[in-house]
Amino acid sequence: MPVSDMDTVDKWIVDRRIIGYDPLVQPALLKHEIPLSRSSQATVARGRWEAAQVIQGLDDRLLVIVGPCSIHNPESAMEYARKLKARLHQWDNLLIIMRTYFEKPRTTVGWKGLINDPNIDGTYQINKGIRIARQLLADISALGVPVGSELLDTISPQYIGDCISWGAIGARTTESQLHRELASGVSFPIGFKNGTDGSMTIAVDAMKSASHPHAFMGVTEQGLAAIVRTKGNQDVHIILRGSNTGPNYEEQYVKKAGASVAKARPGFHPSIMVDCSHGNSSKDYRRQPIVTDSICEQLRAGDMNIIGSMIESNLNAGKQDVPPEGPKGLKYGVSITDGCVDWETTVTMLDKLNEAVAARRKLHTSQN
Repeated sequence: MPVSDMDTVDKWIVDRRIIGYDPLVQPALLKHEIPLSRSSQATVARGRWEAAQVIQGLDDRLLVIVGPCSIHNPESAMEYARKLKARLHQWDNLLIIMRTYFEKPRTTVGWKGLINDPNIDGTYQINKGIRIARQLLADISALGVPVGSELLDTISPQYIGDCISWGAIGARTTESQLHRELASGVSFPIGFKNGTDGSMTIAVDAMKSASHPHAFMGVTEQGLAAIVRTKGNQDVHIILRGSNTGPNYEEQYVKKAGASVAKARPGFHPSIMVDCSHGNSSKDYRRQPIVTDSICEQLRAGDMNIIGSMIESNLNAGKQDVPPEGPKGLKYGVSITDGCVDWETTVTMLDKLNEAVAARRKLHTSQN
């Protein structure tokens, strides 16, 4: 590289590939602008405590994370939440937390979620997206429905973390030290997915890591760079989501996962959540009920290590691409990321899980 003057040197030193910086609202200001009501806070706190009880093996209900693969339309998300709320009383053997995912990890490129690109047009209006996300979480919690979300970075939890009752670290980020550190400090239970290659070891290692104290760089509620020091999070569990080579929801995999977790964390309940989608459904949403049936069979047989299930569900079935005319051409209540089962199928799946948990409880009661 020929360098003849300092101006040329500067071009090679600073922000060589940065287009620009836009101001981001401070977390404290957004929380002041969109506060959680006392009833919403009660919903969040109750969801966290009850989820922790299930994960610790102290509550024999099944923790079910159910909802859209990702949220792109707050209106349809609220309709889904109201439908869920109206039926919660029917599933007293389940602890239901609505899946509210706003950020999507991509294998290569693609829409990264409502927070990153709320207009779904590549304009990346993140300040708008984070406001929409927080308002939606506040509204859903106000209904009495706790929410869960995936954590993709160390900044967004400062904006919405106080709204969340359960969180996930995805298959692509479970091995990341940064995400393990983040999980060690959040105020809610966390599930770690096995790797996309099927490795359970990285998820078990992540659980061990997150349960210990850490110090890492992050931001405060005032938006200032800071050293974050954490206590460690004991409310962690593994999520079996299948892999690129096949599913891992069957009994043999569940038992293997349980043994691995028990060995790595002696003294703690070997808690396993089974994802009905992703690799376990071979990326075919229509196969999610098959996974649910297998979970129910294992529950009826008395498996106590299965503490949860994940279902990708929406008002309507399937998925859709964003049409040339943009978001206005999208079908209402249909996913724009992974395919989802429709509401009617969701109800059937939850009914089966509810009955299976009751059967498991009856079996253990009779044995004792």
